[in-house]
This record gives sequence, structure tokens and C-alpha cells, in this order.
Amino acid sequence: MIKGTVKIDAKICKGCELCIISCPQDGLGLAAQFNDKGYRYVELIEDNCTGCVNCALVCPEAAITVFRQPKPAKKSVEKK
Repeated sequence: MIKGTVKIDAKICKGCELCIISCPQDGLGLAAQFNDKGYRYVELIEDNCTGCVNCALVCPEAAITVFRQPKPAKKSVEKK
């Protein structure tokens, strides 16, 4: 399974929840805290991100960066 993670810039997130709705893994949620602008920001609540990028695509503030772990290299089988 491909593994990923997200980095959310809490300072510019306005808590619109579009990313929460678009996450097929249900890994995002609103934080209990507020940012400097008075918005509850989004945070990663489950470590089940696949790096699908849906959240970053729908974010109107471009507050989300998605990181994907590289696929493991396939072991080459030597033929004799």
C-alpha cells in the first residue's frame, strides 16, 4: 500500500472542511484549537493517508502539501 502524509499550514487554513469531505481515508478533521485568525484549522487525525492529493486539490487557500513515500524498489531477479 502506498503511504503518504500531509502538512497543513494552520496559519492560513480557514477550516472550510472541503479537504475533510474529499479525503477517501477519513484521515482529516478539525482541530480543537484556533489559529491566529480565529478559525479552527484542519489536522491529520488518522495516520492512514495514501497521498491521493484530493485534499490539496480542493483547498482554496493552498494550505495543504501532500508527501508520498516512494514505492519500494522491485527486487530484480538475476537470470542465469
